[in-house]
Amino acid sequence: MCVRQSLGIAFIAATVSACGGGAPSGEGTSRGTAQINGAGATFPYPIYSKWFAEYNKLHPDVRINYQSLGSGAGIRQLTSQTVFFGASDQPMKDEQLKSAPGNILHFPTVLGAVVPIYNLPGVSQGLKFSGPLLADIVLGKVRKWNDPAIAKHNPGV
Repeated sequence: MCVRQSLGIAFIAATVSACGGGAPSGEGTSRGTAQINGAGATFPYPIYSKWFAEYNKLHPDVRINYQSLGSGAGIRQLTSQTVFFGASDQPMKDEQLKSAPGNILHFPTVLGAVVPIYNLPGVSQGLKFSGPLLADIVLGKVRKWNDPAIAKHNPGV
């Protein structure tokens, strides 16, 4: 079993076991199958749909429905208890956690890369960036293409 499948099954198991107690809408159907509803970030939807389909093959009595509506919608639905689990691209803020009607568990399920894209007329070769330099750009500490930090990584450009 590959690492991705193992992580997916661990995520599903954690989700299913975290669903005990009070149940939001969709707790089951008349045929005795369990319905687990979730909502949130769009980024993990492709892998979640694959994981949930694979899980359903092993456990046909459990249906997992995930709506990729965006992180904010997932947090709102989770805190209003209309879904069993939510997904967000970033952790909930302290105020959101405090206003939630119960304990919220945070754990990462999917990681993705962020690729910087730029358009710098007159520069035909690619620029080089270090992790700290990219962080400074995102934080607004580096704001101009002629910043010494960029020049340091790209001599002669």
